[in-house]
Amino acid sequence: MPSRRTLLALALAGSTAVTLLTGCATSAPSSTERPPIVFMHGNGDSAALWQTTIWRFESNGWPRERLFAVDQPNPLARDDDAVAQPGRSSTTESAAFLRAEVEKVLKATGAPKVVLIGNSRGGNTIRNYVQNGGGAAVVSHVVLGGNPAHGIWKVKGLRENNEFSGLSAFMQQLNAPKGPNGDEVTPGVQWLTLRSDTNDKYAQPDGLWIGAPGQPTNIGFDGPALKGATNLVLPRVDHRETSFSPAAFAATWRFLTGQAPASTAVAPESKVVLDGRATGADNLALAGARVTVFAVDPASGARRGEAAHQQTVGADGRWGPFSAQPTARYEFVLDVPGQGTTHIYRSPFVRSSGVVNLRTERLAPAESGAGAVVVFTRPRGYFDAQRDTMNFDGQSPPPGVPAQGAGQSSSRLRIAAGAPQRTVSAEFNGERLTGQSWPAAQGHTTVLELTY
Repeated sequence: MPSRRTLLALALAGSTAVTLLTGCATSAPSSTERPPIVFMHGNGDSAALWQTTIWRFESNGWPRERLFAVDQPNPLARDDDAVAQPGRSSTTESAAFLRAEVEKVLKATGAPKVVLIGNSRGGNTIRNYVQNGGGAAVVSHVVLGGNPAHGIWKVKGLRENNEFSGLSAFMQQLNAPKGPNGDEVTPGVQWLTLRSDTNDKYAQPDGLWIGAPGQPTNIGFDGPALKGATNLVLPRVDHRETSFSPAAFAATWRFLTGQAPASTAVAPESKVVLDGRATGADNLALAGARVTVFAVDPASGARRGEAAHQQTVGADGRWGPFSAQPTARYEFVLDVPGQGTTHIYRSPFVRSSGVVNLRTERLAPAESGAGAVVVFTRPRGYFDAQRDTMNFDGQSPPPGVPAQGAGQSSSRLRIAAGAPQRTVSAEFNGERLTGQSWPAAQGHTTVLELTY
């Protein structure tokens, strides 16, 4: 893919710097005047995925009150962008949502411009808003992680009007040449794209991850790169890690400030307050749901005493605030009338966060006869059997994780009917989670949710 400059960022997870990125950004904000940042999530995702990225920005001195992660209602793209579809959003609706959120941020902060950072579909939304929705006047910098900038496939006759088709009218107009150099990005804004070398499931020449193995997609590994942007390659990261990994943060920080971050580690706080929204997969509030939080034993996942927090969810979906202990492990119980009960086990929260979103986990029809169902999930990345060290209830790789490729972000364990409640553990690259199985027949599901 032609670009103004393509640089290789040799960054390892946990490193404190990135190889020198010459000429990344101009007019970078000064250390004393950090602009507001608006984070836009990807297809089907939520604001919660930005938790660790926000922590890293805070840990390096970016003011918490200038970091905004948004929750788009109905975050899944339509099958056909021009045809209304229940529970899904069009490119126009997505851009209008972002425009409204940016206007709120500008009004709240008094800032003249914002920085936009987006993952995957969020990059489509940002580009559309900047190019067609007036964003160019109020956006200074854009960072796109794993954005399918030229589509996920470019095959005649294959869902050509889908947002992710490189042949769609939407994608064609986004990539139409602009300015004297024929750039694909809107002039007047500084652009950075972050992509994997060959490990992004949505930038593959073969159609394996779109359900068509052996079918050429006509999209290369460099599909997320854009002419006119600074285009960086992060080795071995997966699709989501193009935004949520330490390497992605380090590259973003340097692009915005002209300097390497002091650290990519998350600095702990002595006082931790948690909040977030309780929603379904549509990011709509589960008003009337009940959230209960228990401290649990790290070794067994068993509850330690009475509930540490209880709240009925209101129309805004908020379930907090909850004052947590930064070294404690918690079970978050989301009880939704008519939809069952989800038990979510998490690692300790070392910093405060307002995007600890809780989503319901539904049982699949094939799981109706199971005694218990436990889900092991990595929201901010994928499982890669060739790259990662992982174990789920003694199984490595976890059930359903392929031997090759980073395309699966969750694994499901079915425990036989009649089995007693028991401890279930999982581990991923040193992060260990432990929870309890709960009876599926009574509508309960267990989720072991990784933070990193």
